[in-house]
Amino acid sequence: MKELLKQYEEKAPEIVFNWKDPETEAEGWAVINSLRGGAAGGGTRMREGLDMNEVLSLAKTMEVKFTVSGPPIGGAKSGINFNPNDPRKRGVLERWYRAVSPLLKSYYGTGGDLNVDEIHEVIPITEDAGVWHPQEGVFNGHFKPTEADKINRIGQLRLGVIKVLESPAYSPDTTKKYTVADMITGFGVAEAVRHYYDIYGGSVIGKKAIVQGFGNVGAAAAFYLAQMGARVVGIIDRVGGVIKEEGFTFDEIKMFFLHKKGNTLIADADRMIPFAEMNERIWSLQTEIFAPCAASRLITKDQITQMIESGLEVISCGANVPFADKEIFFGPIMEYTDEKVSLIPDFISNCGMARVFAFFMEGRVAMEDELIFNDTSDVIRKAILNIFKQNHTKTNISKTAFEIALKQLL
Repeated sequence: MKELLKQYEEKAPEIVFNWKDPETEAEGWAVINSLRGGAAGGGTRMREGLDMNEVLSLAKTMEVKFTVSGPPIGGAKSGINFNPNDPRKRGVLERWYRAVSPLLKSYYGTGGDLNVDEIHEVIPITEDAGVWHPQEGVFNGHFKPTEADKINRIGQLRLGVIKVLESPAYSPDTTKKYTVADMITGFGVAEAVRHYYDIYGGSVIGKKAIVQGFGNVGAAAAFYLAQMGARVVGIIDRVGGVIKEEGFTFDEIKMFFLHKKGNTLIADADRMIPFAEMNERIWSLQTEIFAPCAASRLITKDQITQMIESGLEVISCGANVPFADKEIFFGPIMEYTDEKVSLIPDFISNCGMARVFAFFMEGRVAMEDELIFNDTSDVIRKAILNIFKQNHTKTNISKTAFEIALKQLL
């Protein structure tokens, strides 16, 4: 696996598009790792200090993810080095998408990512740049549909991603208009845990869980884990967190979800534990399930060791590369973890949004909550079953998953 990984990481990307904004200090890169299947896909992120290497590593990560989620295309990513809180952000994005519009019309599909919103920024700004939809390049390069079919499927994709959830099985509150895009990634993180226990033995019911991060992914993962019978004992967020060693009830988790402000956990003053204290306590809580859903590269070896010693069984990654390794994919902390517990890699557990794009692009489907969510669940289950067929043990799950993926790409 390591030799395959080295070969994949060192392979140069097919296309690197570099842009310097004429009106600000912003600089951007679109990296297309390959045009496998005639197209490539990956979102657009913006942060201060971003560089081309970060974009390249994310493009390679997307390509691995597509081996699970489909469609069978290459990985890509766009990144802009600019402060997302700068009032000039909108203008930067407008000029960026105008510059990359020929790629987006031909063979590259994009979407939202860190600090760039799919619904309010990517879709309207790319439309103004003459692109029918941010995924138009994937339609043209990979699916090659007729004009009429392209119009129908783009309409389906546009409606599907922003579809308001109607079923209480998938929405914490059907009056609040939560969408597929709000919930699907966290749903996948929770479903990966459920399928893991079903395939490898045991049950999620009654298992204690810790969730790191309480944005869309972490909050949704906590909601669905609690709904399926897990007992969430701790949530750690940027500002602090909450602990209840016997586990919060489903209704308590639902209230945390409904009261969060943006991506921030909100709790009563007597319940909210400051971050420094939370960061000392949470890693030694007795728990079987861990869902890291915050930023990348945060989890240290010491933290993971404390969790292993406290009974950890399975990790389902909501964040991309959650371990504090410098390597693109499989650094020493991740390898250490994979050898000790069951580690479901991010390209399986957080593939929900990529799968939704594929689901709506591949053919005409009914706009029903259950069909959309079951499709993502089925894709994750199939990926874990493929690992189990090659590796019946509860360790080295990520190593096996990478071997399966890389053999498709090299």
